[in-house]
Amino acid sequence: MTYNDSHKHESNFTSVKIQKNNSVMLSSLAGSTLGVWISHGEGKFSLPLTEENYDIVAKYGYEGYPANPNGSDFNTAMLCDSTGRHLVTMPHIERSTFPWNWAHYPSDRNDEVSPWLEAFVNARKWVEKVNG
Repeated sequence: MTYNDSHKHESNFTSVKIQKNNSVMLSSLAGSTLGVWISHGEGKFSLPLTEENYDIVAKYGYEGYPANPNGSDFNTAMLCDSTGRHLVTMPHIERSTFPWNWAHYPSDRNDEVSPWLEAFVNARKWVEKVNG
């Protein structure tokens, strides 16, 4: 992780596209495009190898600033390790769990919680499964 291309703290509402992935938390959301808050000054993923060398879980919904608020390589917003157990995310999914947390929520949806909550439910289920 390194400094944002803007060299300043960025706080904004943007979107990410969840890629096909093996993340414990986010694999069930593959194919989704979701709104999410970002807030960081050092959020840029500086990835020196080719894209195939990384398990990219999510990419910013649009290339370029401000949708990709930090200038991350390959438009990367989230990565996981090869086991799917370790997730690094610069967008703040925990700040985006309720529709009223979002700067814009689709008017055709009537959710009590946003789809982001599924990530935390998935993590709990995984822990319960592993711990019997």
